[in-house]
Amino acid sequence: MGEDQEATHTIGTTGATGALGGRVAARLARRGVAQRLIVRDINRAPELTGSSAAMAVYEDRVAFTRAAKGTDVLFLVSAPEATDRVRLHINAVDAALDAGVRHVVYLSFLGAGPASTFTFARDHFYTEAHIRSTGVRHTFLRPSLYLDLLPRWAGEDGVVRGPAGQGRVAWVSRDDIADVAATVLADPQTHEDRTYDVTGPEAVTLSQTVDRLSGVTGKRIGYIPETWEEALASRGGLGAPDWAVEGWVSSYAAIAEGELDRVSETVLDLTGHPAQSIEGYLRKHPSALSHVYK
Repeated sequence: MGEDQEATHTIGTTGATGALGGRVAARLARRGVAQRLIVRDINRAPELTGSSAAMAVYEDRVAFTRAAKGTDVLFLVSAPEATDRVRLHINAVDAALDAGVRHVVYLSFLGAGPASTFTFARDHFYTEAHIRSTGVRHTFLRPSLYLDLLPRWAGEDGVVRGPAGQGRVAWVSRDDIADVAATVLADPQTHEDRTYDVTGPEAVTLSQTVDRLSGVTGKRIGYIPETWEEALASRGGLGAPDWAVEGWVSSYAAIAEGELDRVSETVLDLTGHPAQSIEGYLRKHPSALSHVYK
């Protein structure tokens, strides 16, 4: 992986050892799309047809530039939540441009804005703004909250707690997001300078959500609304820093504010199949709520 290595891949795929990036990388490989997997740990890089791997972290501009050398399109999975996440994203974007990348496909978040209630969505807005400012061709994928993580919103007592009020959210599966991303990456020119909301098929309240969870699994799942202060206090003993706790709680508050009450047809339009429902996901993953009432 020296600087003189000649890359033949056109797609630079980050996050390939993770849940979302790994799904995208696997789908691109099945499509026969050549890709360079840019990973933090070379020993964990998946072995996929038509791919090679290079090790780099967003923090290291020199290493990231070397890893992205020879790629035309970069799929940038957002970094884990951190106080300096925007800086890490900017560093990775600038390194990719140094390497000659001409199109950035960025995994953002639904309703990303400078004043988003969900604090982590603000990071996505500022990352999008930087990408736009460079003039590089881009595509922004803005998924809603992950359906795959929904079961873990319920505690072992079968209760979801948070300040979501009667707001609605269209939970979306990571499989559907990956299908959309793979479609875009396989034909990036068609999706130049586009922003896609990526959601599930229906926006529901948390009360309706837990009813769906109960109906499919037969377990009693409930929802107890909290105030902002109650939510902060209930999570304060977990040992997480204040900014992380505020981020978790603000995801509920964003639902209450109506900021996630959006339903798009992106999954169907770009992939040809409908977005997965809560019921469909649970039937496919019957053990998703196994932690409840253990």
